[in-house]
Amino acid sequence: MSADPYPNVVSVDQAPNASSLSSRRGVAILLLLSLVQFMDVLDASILNIALPSIKNDLGFSQQSLQWVVNGYILTYGGFLLLGGRMADLLGRRFVLVTGLIVFAGSSLLGGFAHSESLLIGARFAQGLGAAMLSPAALSSLTSTFRSTRDRNTALGVWAAVSGIGGAAGVLFGGLLTEGPGWRWVLFVNVPFSAIAFIGAFALLKRERMRGRLASFDALGAFLVTGGMLLLVYALVKAPDVGWGATRTIAELGGAVAILLAFVANELRVGNPLVPFSILRVRGVAAADATQMVALAGFLPMFFFLTLYMQTVLHYSPIQTGVAYLPLTGGFIIAASICSQLFARIGTKPVVLAGIAIAAGGLYWLSRVPVDGSYVSDILPGLLIVSLGMGGVFTGLTTAANAGVDEEKAGLAAGLLNTGQQLGTALGLAILSALATAHTNSLLHGGHDSLAQAATHGYQRALMVGAGILLSSAIVALLARNTRNAPLAVEGEPALEAAA
Repeated sequence: MSADPYPNVVSVDQAPNASSLSSRRGVAILLLLSLVQFMDVLDASILNIALPSIKNDLGFSQQSLQWVVNGYILTYGGFLLLGGRMADLLGRRFVLVTGLIVFAGSSLLGGFAHSESLLIGARFAQGLGAAMLSPAALSSLTSTFRSTRDRNTALGVWAAVSGIGGAAGVLFGGLLTEGPGWRWVLFVNVPFSAIAFIGAFALLKRERMRGRLASFDALGAFLVTGGMLLLVYALVKAPDVGWGATRTIAELGGAVAILLAFVANELRVGNPLVPFSILRVRGVAAADATQMVALAGFLPMFFFLTLYMQTVLHYSPIQTGVAYLPLTGGFIIAASICSQLFARIGTKPVVLAGIAIAAGGLYWLSRVPVDGSYVSDILPGLLIVSLGMGGVFTGLTTAANAGVDEEKAGLAAGLLNTGQQLGTALGLAILSALATAHTNSLLHGGHDSLAQAATHGYQRALMVGAGILLSSAIVALLARNTRNAPLAVEGEPALEAAA
């Protein structure tokens, strides 16, 4: 037996129960991986406030403008499983560095873009880079911090950063758009990526390849990526085309058919892209599904509140961004407290309590009036939501990675992030359709002004979002109540032990 039981694991210590965070190197690795996740989440929202400036500068049509945001979401969600499995087989540092190069290069290209097609193409490429970065970073984190206390703390920081990134994206987007211009919304990724690139080589160990491209499940990769791309595309376009339209039904049916073909392929090949044995690890599937449903109710909040503040309350982009700042404090407080509770009461009670609290915050926000006040109508709801979702993010991230063996850590991260992207796309598509239908109905009735009708539409969407978020508690009951379950050691029969 080798003296080092983890010869190929990115690590800062040798003993599984030794504290990694007690060393400067461990803290530096946590900061590095958190920076990568921050960039991923930031880019999903940072361009929203810059869209009017982009439209005027590059002459975008209203129909084409949506692809500046949706192009990123589409490839990010579509390639996550492939990115996660590549990290497992080809090495996490290799995939992380490759993703950084793609991400930074496409950000630079998009910043210099002078046409619709070039900017949209750059955003598609950005999503591809992010799909490599996120699972590689999360699997590196779970592999590095193996003691229970360190892992809970690290995942708490990761969850807090995930929540902060969405709020910070709106703030940075407003500051950069009104300051040096919308192009800096993309240029800002380049120095961040450069820091992460240097840090990856300085802090992360090189891993041996567990597989070669020649033995890669090429058909499985093609099927799952194609199916995910078509599914996310159908969900993104459904509010415009119509949920009952033949095109929408055909796209959703096609996506389901491709994904079923993917399942059939994975069950028959010897080297599957997604070994379904990972679903036998208790609680993994339930944690992923809970996150998908919870985020379908939560993340559209940013979309509707931003519209409400800018179109009804007439906030400037910078005022809108600053309005979200309290979210960051709530996420940090909740994640730091909850990560320390896991060893005592487990993740499930924290997640269930967080869902209930966050749903209450969304209900508060669903009551915003036309002449609303930030202090009384928006701020309390934001604080409540952030405290609840800080616990939900931390608990589900911990539960979704507990008991997963080393060779499938990237896949577990990819599954978790895929659920997040699907939930976001599905939730925004459904809630946008509900809000638009309700607003149009009131306007056609002739009893409401545009501001009143729009506000009622936002209220309806936020109310339904609170209900969707609350319903995720039903799925959370099936998730694993992780307390002190360490990550499986490479070479141990983790899946059989969990079963």
